[in-house]
Amino acid sequence: MGLGGSSEHDAPSPRGASVRGLKAEPPSAATMVKARLLRLWLAVGFAATILIIIVYWDSVGTAHFYLHTALSRPHLPGLPPTPGRAGDRGLTTDLDEFLDKLLSSGMKQKPERPRPPASTRPMPGKLEENVRGYDWSAHDAKQGVDQGRLQAERRRVLREFCANSSLVFPTKERSFDDIPNHELNHLIVDDRHGAIYCYVPKAACTNWKRVMIVLSESLLRQGAPYRNPLDIPREHVHNSSTHLTFNKFWRRYGKFSRHLMKVKLKKYTKFLFVRDPFVRLISAFRSKFELENEEFYRKFAVPMLRMYSNHTRLPASVSEAFGAGLRVSFANFIQYLLDPHTETLAPFNEHWRQVYRLCHPCQIDYDFVGKLETLDEDAAQLLRLLKVDQLLHFPPSYRNRTASSWEEDWFAKIPLAWRQQLYKLYEADFVLFGYPKPENLLRD
Repeated sequence: MGLGGSSEHDAPSPRGASVRGLKAEPPSAATMVKARLLRLWLAVGFAATILIIIVYWDSVGTAHFYLHTALSRPHLPGLPPTPGRAGDRGLTTDLDEFLDKLLSSGMKQKPERPRPPASTRPMPGKLEENVRGYDWSAHDAKQGVDQGRLQAERRRVLREFCANSSLVFPTKERSFDDIPNHELNHLIVDDRHGAIYCYVPKAACTNWKRVMIVLSESLLRQGAPYRNPLDIPREHVHNSSTHLTFNKFWRRYGKFSRHLMKVKLKKYTKFLFVRDPFVRLISAFRSKFELENEEFYRKFAVPMLRMYSNHTRLPASVSEAFGAGLRVSFANFIQYLLDPHTETLAPFNEHWRQVYRLCHPCQIDYDFVGKLETLDEDAAQLLRLLKVDQLLHFPPSYRNRTASSWEEDWFAKIPLAWRQQLYKLYEADFVLFGYPKPENLLRD
């Protein structure tokens, strides 16, 4: 090896030279697109995982990690599924399909243990209905009633009149998306059994709320959920914080709230109970103005007595007013309902607000329409439909003196023109829920 020579070890390697001396080639456009797509998929996957956790955790609840029943919507015998309405056309979007699959996914089901039947007597002193002639004896459901056909007929009447242009009433034509959030506060959701109940005051709503609390296990006593509906104190039953209602979805789910509502409306069993509209008004008047109710005295009775009975100086408390013989008359109450200024000051109180404004029956396709007049049979059928009839019994119904036969007596001193105006005010409730027009009250 000479001085100017070089060994094979000293010879530069062509590959090494290219690495040290040449600039690396930039990645191709295809490679960059693939990298971006990968990052995008990772971000989407992460966001979807977070969404699943939020929706699942909030929908099912931290206390139970699986749904107890299948959530496919049952249909009563003899009644085909109802075609979707115009307001439901968005249910086929990817987001709705995703939420649909989430709610109906095959989660492990926890077997329910049979619960003892509810007691047949109310707890003394707990219920407002313990006044004036209530019969708390148990009433067996009538035999031979074809509940499938009965429900099919009630739902048929409801659907047909919602589609009938001859029946016109406010808010009829709006879609579900047009309903303001605060008007969805009567829709109570039970995710454990896939049920949605729209409560109507003065139509057995206290006891149906008790049933929903037991089913959803939303209220605990000494760390354990209530098993007997009648054990639940009345003050808890009507506390809005006790129930999960649709109007609370916005705070939980933000912009996904309406999508989730629609999915649950599609999958869950939706029901409500109604009552003859005029009889419901009489019942509301009796419980809120014939009993000493401080809230209703100050908020409603005082203005009525001032405007319609010309009383200027009224006692500060309801007990003082009753002691002085100052009470709102039924005629005062009807005047208040017919007064156009009433609605301009504030919406009707829920105890006399029309059912179509509480439950939106032309925007929500109800699976079950119960009536107070057939409460025993309807309640038994609904609990069977929800597959919870072995878990609890509906509290025994009561027969009070606010009956249809009393309508003529209550309205005897109400001028004919007022009665006719009152019927127009509640006509939609009469027609939609199949109650006959009270012709005897509307003519001379």
